[in-house]
Amino acid sequence: MQIDDYRAKIDQVDDQIIGLFNQRMQYSREIGQLKSGSQTPVLNAGREREILRRVSASAEEGLSGYAQVLFRMLFDLSRSYQDRLRSNGAALGAKLTAALEQSDKVFPRSGSVACQGIEGAYSQMAADQLFPMGDVMFFNNFAGVFQAVEKNLCKFGMLPIENSIHGTVSEVYDLMRSHKFYILRSVKLQINHVLLGLPGSKLSQIKEIYSHEQALWQCDGFLKQLPGVKLHVCENTAVAAKLVAEAQRPELAAVSSENCAALYGLSSLHEHIQNSDSNYTRFICIGKELALYPGANRISIMLSLPHEPGSLYRLIAKFAALGLNLLKLESRPVQGRDFQFMFYLDFEASLYSPEIIELLNDLSLSNDSFVFLGGYIQV
Repeated sequence: MQIDDYRAKIDQVDDQIIGLFNQRMQYSREIGQLKSGSQTPVLNAGREREILRRVSASAEEGLSGYAQVLFRMLFDLSRSYQDRLRSNGAALGAKLTAALEQSDKVFPRSGSVACQGIEGAYSQMAADQLFPMGDVMFFNNFAGVFQAVEKNLCKFGMLPIENSIHGTVSEVYDLMRSHKFYILRSVKLQINHVLLGLPGSKLSQIKEIYSHEQALWQCDGFLKQLPGVKLHVCENTAVAAKLVAEAQRPELAAVSSENCAALYGLSSLHEHIQNSDSNYTRFICIGKELALYPGANRISIMLSLPHEPGSLYRLIAKFAALGLNLLKLESRPVQGRDFQFMFYLDFEASLYSPEIIELLNDLSLSNDSFVFLGGYIQV
């Protein structure tokens, strides 16, 4: 027999498999409806173990492990299907559907925006990009930005969430658990760090450098070439520039931006000092009220999972079953709970899809800690 002959036989087997798969999922649907009526949990671990033992014993020599993988996948698909059926009519779905109908069709270009730091901060640059006619208010820390939005001091808040070189801004993720907000949009901003000093000062004079912790990390390749120079962490890059300008000491410098050079009367001692020119920071724009604008193709959620084998796998299987692309999976420890983690997920999807509404309903019903953070577009 030739390859094409074997492929023809495989096609025949595949036709049988899809027929049996349809039949299995129909039975799974009927079981799910019975479970829903009796409030029986979807997961029956004992039943799944029994099936795995049976198929392992029936598989040909050398195929037992493959058979277990196949049937575990079938279990995941069946559970996901049952969960979606159970989730119909959940409160979250109704809320999202209403927001889709009621939100403005155009993202605003003005409004009060809370940013951490002072004038010249990268957060302000991100805010100016989203809100060219916005009114920026500055706060000392990231918690202040969340609080400003919660207390209606500002309509929007701008927060850095991750950097392409040094990853997550952990403080912002940790604050998410204790504040109520929605992500309305995200901005990807290219970061170009410059070493700033007083006019007339020289690189050879510099003994101390100030900047935000992440900015120092992003420039550590350049900074290691300055032996004996002390590094000092401050609130952000704009604060560092202002500190150097006010100190009027030629031996001080700041890792900051060209914008801050003009704002605070400083000179560039060295340009493009970051480790990579592909240095981007993603900022999220948050608001107090849920709003879903046209074109939104990114969804963010957070939830906790039980500390037991397979819990994360079962979560990811729900996304795999729908062919969804996970853009980010971040975990942060839950304070006061040993080995408990909060998971943050970003994935590509449209809230206009009934399947996505069903998925979010399912997650909200099966997890007490589930929070829908927003559906938005990145610019």
